Amino acid sequence: MRDLTEKNVTEAVLASLGRCQDQRLRRVTESLVRHLHAFLREVEPTPDEWLAGIRFLTETGQRCDANRQEFILLSDTLGATILVDAINNRKPAGATESSVLGPFYREGAPPRPDGADLSAGAGPSVRVSGRVVDLERRPVPGAVLDVWQTAPSGLYHMQDPSVPEFDLCGRFQADAQGRFAFRTLKPVSYPIPVDGPAGRLLRRVGRPIHRPAHMHFIVSAPGYVPVVTQLFTEGDPCLDSDPVFGVKESLVVRYLEDGSGPDGSPRFRLEHDFVLDRQKPPAR
Repeated sequence: MRDLTEKNVTEAVLASLGRCQDQRLRRVTESLVRHLHAFLREVEPTPDEWLAGIRFLTETGQRCDANRQEFILLSDTLGATILVDAINNRKPAGATESSVLGPFYREGAPPRPDGADLSAGAGPSVRVSGRVVDLERRPVPGAVLDVWQTAPSGLYHMQDPSVPEFDLCGRFQADAQGRFAFRTLKPVSYPIPVDGPAGRLLRRVGRPIHRPAHMHFIVSAPGYVPVVTQLFTEGDPCLDSDPVFGVKESLVVRYLEDGSGPDGSPRFRLEHDFVLDRQKPPAR
């Protein structure tokens, strides 16, 4: 551990991990050290630049609270979240594809009856309906759909103190035929928060900050692999520049016009089926 130089310090750090009894932790830490040291050798940061990086991560943590997870947002915008998602969700053909959870999901949305209107009569609204089925298109009775989205302001309920808790959120249960239906507001595109480190970094490197219009879902049922996913609006100009890399072609949906509401605003309808994969029995 003496006379360390840029040539031998990496091996010294790796050797210091030799007594770690947790093999997974040892493997992860060794890989982190190798890649971090390789990054430092590649970019050769000055002490001031390294300190700026530490301050950036410190501020990222300081911006996290019960209503905002800046580290998730940073992970999303660096493409790390979608890569972890892809590694852990290698699904068979035909199963609904996953997408990022995002930093604004909160557990505990209230159960809503079938056909409930989350839009409170405002518009433009959309009636969302469909089925939850398995890979053979057989219904998944009693499947639960956890739904959340932004308001027309582009804000989620925990970002806007002027709206009720769990506004535009709800948990719906499919019937014996796997069918579900509810009404909500037609989603809008919106900018990710830019008042924190993650958003400022995007602007500094010249990347877009607007997410395409989408609606979030977690679809689950006993005996099936749950899916965390999003449905994106066809024709949205931000589909090919999503700052969190969450768009997949199979998740782009088309809203059809369906008359107008009491206030004269347009109404739409969306029919979409979610396809779940059965859980594999544990290996013996």
